[in-house]
Amino acid sequence: MRIAPLLCLAAALVASTSEAAVRYVIKNRRIEPNQTLAKALHDAQLPDAQVAAVISALEGVFDFRKSRVGDQLRLVMRDGELDFFDYRQSMVDEWQVRRDGEKYVGSKRAIEVEKQVAVVALEIQSSLYEAAVAAGEDPAIGMVLADVFAWDIDFYRDVRKGDTARALVEKFVSKGRLLRYGDVLAATYAGGLVGNKRVFRYVLPDGQPNFFNEEGASAKKTFLKTPLKYANITSRFGSRFHPVLQYLKAHNGVDYGTPIGTPVWAVADGTVTQAGYAGAAGNMVVIRHANGFETQYMHLSRFGEGVRVGARVRQKQVIALSGNTGRSTGPHLHFGLKRNGQYTNPLNQQFPRADPLPKELLPDFLAKAQELTGQMEAVSVAAVAGQATAMP
Repeated sequence: MRIAPLLCLAAALVASTSEAAVRYVIKNRRIEPNQTLAKALHDAQLPDAQVAAVISALEGVFDFRKSRVGDQLRLVMRDGELDFFDYRQSMVDEWQVRRDGEKYVGSKRAIEVEKQVAVVALEIQSSLYEAAVAAGEDPAIGMVLADVFAWDIDFYRDVRKGDTARALVEKFVSKGRLLRYGDVLAATYAGGLVGNKRVFRYVLPDGQPNFFNEEGASAKKTFLKTPLKYANITSRFGSRFHPVLQYLKAHNGVDYGTPIGTPVWAVADGTVTQAGYAGAAGNMVVIRHANGFETQYMHLSRFGEGVRVGARVRQKQVIALSGNTGRSTGPHLHFGLKRNGQYTNPLNQQFPRADPLPKELLPDFLAKAQELTGQMEAVSVAAVAGQATAMP
């Protein structure tokens, strides 16, 4: 398959010298489907010997198995021979091959990344996604907050217009552009339905981070509110008219409409008792939990790494990807919950919280929580002061 040029710069760059003009030609391409790096270089009309030289220079520097469709290539030709080659996957993943005399030398380009701590403030009018965009933030901040409040807030069902969220969060930036969000250090959520939530990140003596409220109680509960970060409930627990079987039938779970391939969480720690095809349920995972609880995840497209009968799984571990297998009318996840062998409604359960901070750690935690609160409030005060100064 031929490569479609990203930007066809056939125009030559000519540099005058005392002896003769040096002709440069720049070729920009992307990796196409079913195309290796070597084939991409051949299709860019690079001579066989120079293709071999580039591949050799990158051996041990770049893992060719990680070459992806859409990766960018740039070849700088000097008088018909390769002078410089650049391979870019992202803002922080870039490899180069430079000519050094009669040989070529490959290296990964060092990208300077700065870690900043900033406050993100969102006011929700319709969704967390749109609130992030309106605030000039990357929509990925919504996923970050969904992680933090996963035990208390279902970001599809519980969000109301006028809710606000604030987070003190790490940002990794390169050349002024956000690469990704890091750890959330503190976060608040004020909701019309869920009330006020405030959590702080605290690293325990064993090195494990966790979130606690301002009094040191764990933000973590024994069960998550949902097995998905975001999802639209398409069918609730109880009797319903079955869309395939065409008769009234008990619906022993909750259906979440979600695209195929959406990561599915284990809602609690447990042991896998079933992982395979189960007829009408399609690909299904069943997990046994403490205190007589069992959860079921149906119509999956794939199972998570290491998910098999007898495997231990952790809360928030991705156990599968959602799908459309079995007796299903469209892509969705069916989530079922049993207690002592009987189905129960997952949406009206009240699960206990995990253990609070040990008393001996409380003074240190409270001091750090106060410091984090001060950082969030300082930004608010500065913003208000700035607005007041700007008033006529």
